[in-house]
Amino acid sequence: MSYYLSSESHLDPGPIYVRENGQLHVVNLALDGVRSSLQKPRPFRLFPKGFSVELCMNREDDTAQKEKTDHFIFTYTREGNLRYSAKSLFSLVLGFISDNVDHIDSLIGFPEQIAEKLFSAAEARQKFTEPGAGLRALQKFTEAYGSLVLCSLCLRNRYLVISEKLEEIKSFRELTCLDLSCCKLGDEHELLEHLTNEALSSVTQLHLKDNCLSDAGVRKMTAPVRVMKRGLENLTLLDLSCNPEITDAGIGYLFSFRKLNCLDISGTGLKDIKTIKHKLQTHIGLVHSKVPLKEFDHSNCKTEGWADQIVLQWERVIAEAVKPRETSKPRTAAQHFYGKQSRAEAPLKHPVADTHLNSSEKLQFYKEKAPDCHGPVLKHEAISSQESKKSTKRPFEESETKQNNSSQPSKQKYVCLAVEDWDLLNSY
Repeated sequence: MSYYLSSESHLDPGPIYVRENGQLHVVNLALDGVRSSLQKPRPFRLFPKGFSVELCMNREDDTAQKEKTDHFIFTYTREGNLRYSAKSLFSLVLGFISDNVDHIDSLIGFPEQIAEKLFSAAEARQKFTEPGAGLRALQKFTEAYGSLVLCSLCLRNRYLVISEKLEEIKSFRELTCLDLSCCKLGDEHELLEHLTNEALSSVTQLHLKDNCLSDAGVRKMTAPVRVMKRGLENLTLLDLSCNPEITDAGIGYLFSFRKLNCLDISGTGLKDIKTIKHKLQTHIGLVHSKVPLKEFDHSNCKTEGWADQIVLQWERVIAEAVKPRETSKPRTAAQHFYGKQSRAEAPLKHPVADTHLNSSEKLQFYKEKAPDCHGPVLKHEAISSQESKKSTKRPFEESETKQNNSSQPSKQKYVCLAVEDWDLLNSY
């Protein structure tokens, strides 16, 4: 006790009691050395200076609650009792990786069966809707699995999705069908330039209806095919309807699509329609259809692949973000998307398109050698009594077209490049 009392470094112990002869006594505080040590008591601190404590009772956040329940599967018995069972190790690992999917280095060489489950788990957690992280995660899947992620993409009338998720859309590779109808892209839009990229050389069906395109846009889209035999060289179906700024000169750029089987140029600004029909049949073998083709009714165009629900998630998130500003602000938010042509001006610039669409004659063409493209024509002609007459005339017409092609000078086999074409190629 003497050591305890003589220790100056120790804190104030308070009153000290001693039992002697069965009686309790208080130790005299006037002992030597004790009074001096107790005159300057030091403050008692449970934690060091600068330490703070926050009371967090009943404030469990969603992540903490999720960590407690994510490892179990809860079910109900027949009696109505709650029963839980532990998840498999594979499910736990899959959930952890999907939560951190944007940190994956590469998925190249990874089994596609497991990758599909990983993609579904990340999609269920809406990881692809997160800005920045969603793009990085999506790029890892597209560069490793290509068309498995998405082989067909329908963005018809989804101009806000294109505006907000342009980089995500550009990350898709090996698409075979792309529908961009009624999106008002314009000639200078970044996505139109991306169509000529090598990553989209697999596109066979392209719908660009009602996109404010002109001859300049068509020239830019066909430049790699005309000069370098790259880009959309595998295109078999093209819809350019309701673009009144496309004239006879713009149709001439389409002759480089040698594999084209179906073409729709209804509602364009053509003047000499008879000459255009003859040139299409002479150069790429496309014949005008007297009935609407089923390939352009957009019934078969849909989003297919692992990411088919991601587009719906994007659209839902964008719609929720636009709801508070439903007055005139959504238009201003997408001004960079439309460029020089605004959506409000679009109806005023379509008098030619409306006259063509309302008329009985649609400018839709098909190639006779492709039976899939003129299914409706064959059904229509099978009922009529003129089928036999037309079948006898077709071989004669084919021989005439071959003779016309052979009689043309050999100069047409070579590509004549203008100064604008060279400037466009240099930009790539």
